[in-house]
Amino acid sequence: MENVIELKNLTHKYDDKLVLNNLNLSVKKGRIFGILGKNGMGKTTTINILMGFLRPTSGVCKVLGEDSHNISPKTRARIGLLHEGHIAYDFMTIKQVEKFYSNFFTTWKKEYYYELVNKLHLKENHRISNMSCGQRSQVVLGLIFAQDPELMILDDYSMGLDPGYRSLFVDYLKEFVSTSEKTVLMTSHIIQDMEKIIDDAIIMGYQKLLLHTSLKNFKKSFHCYQVPKSSSTDNLQTDNTISNIETIKTKINIYSFKTISEIKKYLKSKNVSLETLKEIPLGLEDAFIGLTGKY
Repeated sequence: MENVIELKNLTHKYDDKLVLNNLNLSVKKGRIFGILGKNGMGKTTTINILMGFLRPTSGVCKVLGEDSHNISPKTRARIGLLHEGHIAYDFMTIKQVEKFYSNFFTTWKKEYYYELVNKLHLKENHRISNMSCGQRSQVVLGLIFAQDPELMILDDYSMGLDPGYRSLFVDYLKEFVSTSEKTVLMTSHIIQDMEKIIDDAIIMGYQKLLLHTSLKNFKKSFHCYQVPKSSSTDNLQTDNTISNIETIKTKINIYSFKTISEIKKYLKSKNVSLETLKEIPLGLEDAFIGLTGKY
């Protein structure tokens, strides 16, 4: 299967601040990828490099087979970008902005645009500048769908959208991808929405990639085990078995990729009581926080 995005030893610095350090990542065609990470972990920097807005300090970044800092106009037209919810030419009306953008894309499908934007119940002569933040985001998403791009890069697509519009967008995106081999790379601070739609989770930590796997595999293989707090648990620390430890009053949550039988054996060797050991079910947001920590 073709790699739509390839990052090899990608490194980037802002002056002396290292943001990305030897990042290696391949994104396959026809899947929805969610980039998860705390603020400042390099999500937007990575997207800026992918789009050619930044040239990496070192390493290779290829998008649709071309170097990201030298993407041809023809290839760039195959990419739909939502960059932190912004829209240019907001002095135009709903109709004018669609007509303007249609001149730049040979695969333009205006019905995609109007199908989504008509949900706003606004007249076609309504100016973009007179819209709310959420309404503007809806217009941007409609323009991206109308491009019929092979690759969609959506940086914080949920910005300004209320729960109803977010749900609407998720439904549209699912349908859009399912009917063709489209590829989507997206970020959002609303992880519950991401869980409904992404196929693969890309989790970024400080200067490095923590995890890249299918959402199904991550939820199946990452666990939270709870035991009472005791003098024995005070000696527990992160290692090859324990990914993270969290103290909640009189309880200890242990996050690990190990099975319950493996964790029992490990805790027994540390003299931790197993009498009330139990596994806590995890959603994607809980698993993400369990892996990366709350702070």
